[in-house]
Amino acid sequence: MSLTHQLQLFHDVVQQGSFTKAATLHQMDNSALSKQIKKLEASLGVQLLNRSTRSFSLTSAGEEILAQTSVLMETLDQIQSIADAYQSEPKGILKITAPVFFGQVYLQPVVARFMQRYPAVQINLTLDDRRAHLIADRYDLAFRVGKLVDSNLIARKLANTNFALLASRDFIERHGMPHTPEALLALPAVIYSNGDLTLDQLVMSEQPHSEVMKRHRMRGNLKVSDIRTMMNAVEAGLGYGLVDLFHLERPITDTGLVPLLTDYRLSTLDTGIYALYPHRKQTPLVTEFIRHVAQYLGNPPFWEQHIPGYEQLYC
Repeated sequence: MSLTHQLQLFHDVVQQGSFTKAATLHQMDNSALSKQIKKLEASLGVQLLNRSTRSFSLTSAGEEILAQTSVLMETLDQIQSIADAYQSEPKGILKITAPVFFGQVYLQPVVARFMQRYPAVQINLTLDDRRAHLIADRYDLAFRVGKLVDSNLIARKLANTNFALLASRDFIERHGMPHTPEALLALPAVIYSNGDLTLDQLVMSEQPHSEVMKRHRMRGNLKVSDIRTMMNAVEAGLGYGLVDLFHLERPITDTGLVPLLTDYRLSTLDTGIYALYPHRKQTPLVTEFIRHVAQYLGNPPFWEQHIPGYEQLYC
């Protein structure tokens, strides 16, 4: 194994904080990875890591060599980016992470078309509602829904998140049509809650079409971490829902759902749908895939058509 590869293994052990995680990243056995680190230390003539049974720490030499290794890894990525820029069409491996629902409904069709158009591309798509660490987990691209928190990443906004208050006709027949926020909040809600995102905050105008906004907390006996389960519960009349429009897979006329309080302004909660990537991974492959996703979603995104006349509601 080359010195460069051994240094990359050392770099990833420290980044991952674990021999096990680094070994998994490189599809190696723990023992094989440990041997390579020992060979690296032997060839350099210095100890890089102080090991104990369950942890490790960097030696002084390890800290200095890690800093230079990080520079080396960055340089190698830049060299690859330059080479990629001269290729006639995208090729290579694209490692993507995205939330489960967004990936299943909106990315999977793009992946299928993209790979048909560029057969030399390999895509590793990980769907997980827990937010992965792009740099430590070596992802090229992430799609996020919500508020941006990764200040060290490059972000491109793909779509605004717009909300609607929806309930089934059966729910309205049993509870009556609410005409004020207070009347709505007295009714049970189905609340989406997953990881760092809980949609139990209702921010809307105090009066119809007013600029004065007020924050309310929704109440409900049902919280779910899966979008499809939440939508099924709302359609079944278990409660009303604060629904991000991208949760709608088909028109509400097909689901029996009815918008509520449409003459009140409804906040977007400062959220959006974003593509994020490390600056070092701004390759033609990443750029082209983001372009395909943006083109597929449309501007405005096609899911806004699932509520007829939505542009005139909640404003």
